[in-house]
Amino acid sequence: MIIGNLSGLSEFRLLGFPEISHLHPLLFVVLLSLYILTLMANTVIVFIINSDNTLHTPMYFFLTQLSCLDICYLSVIIPTILENLLVGTVSISQTRCALQMFFFLFFGVAECFLLAAMSLDRYFAICYPLHYTIIMSSRVCRSLVAGSYICGAAVALVHTLTTFSSPLCGSTIDRFFCEIQPFLDLHCGNTFQREIQVIVVAVFAILSPFLLIIYSYIRIISTSLHMASAESRQKAFSTCSSHLLVVALFYGTASSMYLPGPVLACISSTSCLRTPRLCADIWAHLCSFPVLPREFAE
Repeated sequence: MIIGNLSGLSEFRLLGFPEISHLHPLLFVVLLSLYILTLMANTVIVFIINSDNTLHTPMYFFLTQLSCLDICYLSVIIPTILENLLVGTVSISQTRCALQMFFFLFFGVAECFLLAAMSLDRYFAICYPLHYTIIMSSRVCRSLVAGSYICGAAVALVHTLTTFSSPLCGSTIDRFFCEIQPFLDLHCGNTFQREIQVIVVAVFAILSPFLLIIYSYIRIISTSLHMASAESRQKAFSTCSSHLLVVALFYGTASSMYLPGPVLACISSTSCLRTPRLCADIWAHLCSFPVLPREFAE
């Protein structure tokens, strides 16, 4: 169904960054360096956690999953962007484009819910320390991770099916990879209902876990402020600081994808504005791997 688009298109053209072609070599080096650094750092995190029995706790279990998601998320889009920077306009088959959109949404949404699960872990660890090991059992942790992947797959499947089963009036995508917004511009006829669908799904995929994170940290802050020892308060806040940084960067960039059509079209109208969005998104994933050294320091 995904492949059999009603428009009969077999491939799309990704324009990438035509307005700043003189910066392509620099962008290629920067993005490739960040990508390699991300792969190496997250691989080291996974290896260290799996090889040290003292780190087999819920917090590090979630951190392992976050590192794996970071690797997969960036591996979906960075190779296409690097190819675009090397050769200019890239032709991509409809099947490859559909798969790229699916996995981009799958890993992105799964990370939203995983970040919410990590905030719940910190909430129970700080607010209910005596019952923490009972509440956050290995079964519960695995269920939270599985639920994150299921939600990611459901959202990705809905978006990908509806996008590639609708007639498209064009094959040129003014982006560097297959994401939702440019396909809204390619849809034939009125796209209002499709934009509403994107926003409704985004409320579930982005806003719901974000509100859970906000609630968790409100309770964490309230509990921490009532701790008798200043050292205990400092330790409570320090265990959450890295997670909060990742949440702020990740949700800040993710939310820009689901702004109402006219606003997003304005933001994404030029390459000079799209490039910082891309770098911010990559940086949000790069910032996830400093969490481990800070926790080791304790």
